[in-house]
Amino acid sequence: MKKKNLPILIVVLLIFLVGAAGTAVYFIQKYTPTKDRMNASAYYGVGENAAEIPLIFGTEILEQKGICIDKEVFVSREVIARYLNKRFYWDSGENILIYTTPTEKYTIEPGTNVYTINGKTQGKEEYSICEVQGETAYINIKYVQKFTDIEYRILDAPGRLVVQYQWEDIPVVEVKEDQAAVRYRGGIKSEILTNVPSGTKLRLLEELEEWDQVVTEDGFIGFIAKKDLAGASAVITFEREFEEPEYTSQRRDFKINLAWHQVTSEAANETFDDAVKNMTGVNVISPTWFSISDNSGNISNYAVESYVTKAHAKGLEVWGLVDNFNKGVDTYKVLSNSSSRTALENNLVRQALRFSLEGINIDFESLSEETGPHFIQFLREMSILCRANKLVLSVDNPVPENNYTYHYDRKSQGEVVDYVIIMGYDEHYYGSEKAGSVASLPWVEQGITDTLKEVPAEKVINGIPFYTRLWKTSAGIVTSEAIGMDAADEVISKYKVETYWDKNYSQNYGKFEKGNDRYQIWLEDEKSIAAKMELIKKYDLAGVAEWKLGFERASIWKVIADGLK
Repeated sequence: MKKKNLPILIVVLLIFLVGAAGTAVYFIQKYTPTKDRMNASAYYGVGENAAEIPLIFGTEILEQKGICIDKEVFVSREVIARYLNKRFYWDSGENILIYTTPTEKYTIEPGTNVYTINGKTQGKEEYSICEVQGETAYINIKYVQKFTDIEYRILDAPGRLVVQYQWEDIPVVEVKEDQAAVRYRGGIKSEILTNVPSGTKLRLLEELEEWDQVVTEDGFIGFIAKKDLAGASAVITFEREFEEPEYTSQRRDFKINLAWHQVTSEAANETFDDAVKNMTGVNVISPTWFSISDNSGNISNYAVESYVTKAHAKGLEVWGLVDNFNKGVDTYKVLSNSSSRTALENNLVRQALRFSLEGINIDFESLSEETGPHFIQFLREMSILCRANKLVLSVDNPVPENNYTYHYDRKSQGEVVDYVIIMGYDEHYYGSEKAGSVASLPWVEQGITDTLKEVPAEKVINGIPFYTRLWKTSAGIVTSEAIGMDAADEVISKYKVETYWDKNYSQNYGKFEKGNDRYQIWLEDEKSIAAKMELIKKYDLAGVAEWKLGFERASIWKVIADGLK
């Protein structure tokens, strides 16, 4: 009987052993990390174009590719501007690359190693600076590093460019296990991207339960097991020797009180005496003398020496204003063409020096989105000339609301100009669909706080209105006219309008009817102006500007002066 059961026991034992072996193999396979490596070319998306090279910028593998020409690596100007340095400017029409510093304008022709500085001095590099393929300009990464706080590595297998440009408050982890695996995904079965030695500090992207997402120095973004790391993550700032360029400023050591004076002809300069007879506390007058007159960068000019002489005798600085209001001028064409843009810059500075002005005020309005980058380049180049000639450069901006004016790039403005002026009026304007305040206090304050997100307070001047609008609603159609303070008082008196203080707007408001028409007015007066001046105190702004002389009454000047104390 025992002999008959023996084969059965053997079979059972064999089945058990096979099952145990299978289970062991299963668990070994499950818990043994894979040694398979991911193909690096596939990882970086290397295509058939041998000239293209992957770009790893900081903690991101870019969709865009660089190009390799004669062992030199070039990156498109658009990518450079987005990630590293916005001051590289490409003029596709004239086929030139321009770079501006606080004092110098470098001009480079593609395919060469030479450049000019401020149109005169010539220099050269040991490599081609810029190359063009199709409509895209590519800049040598060596040249970019000359002006930018970056480090880069050009690596093989596959060829790639790794650029580091982030240095402050960087989260890092340290590797304790030698040749620790960085894997494509979190998990021991994910393919290995690379191995890193112990002591290596890796930039930390995301901390998970058992894995951390990290970036290696050679441009791999993957996951490393927490067990291979030494302790918790840390936040460090890398020490740098690179010195950012210093944009010296012509800013004044006193609060600016600027009054715009509308001058529409040379003969209109004769209104100076009458315009300033009751004016007190103002230290800058800005006559509207200059305007772009054609698409070649020429300007019309109403300036006269006698006006400047009188202004200086009253202790006023004169900042000549230039506008783009000429209907025959295409501002985009003027600013996007380097020749016409340079002509405009030289013409403005030439006239400023000719008439002994202290500054230039730029008032380019209704700029299209496509004009934005060229407008900023204009300001960069103007700032070089103004800095060299000790001229104050100020620029007028609409209130930054609803992202409609983001292309004015106030951050870049604040880097290069001396003063950024908010035109804190026209909340409701001629053509508005409904009646409303020209400058309600909450709207003005929002414009200030939004501007201060991009521009330091010591450069921000808030513009206030000396005018209001008398709104008329007739048969459902809304129209308005701009009137000054005294004219507004005459309306109130003539129609016996009862006004009340609207605490939501910080303005006196009144309404009346005439026949079938309804009239409304939000007054700018001593009380509303005093409320706006409190904002200048509250945010410690650089000063105030007023539009325009002739709309005010004499008593308003003391209100403004008190607000600047």
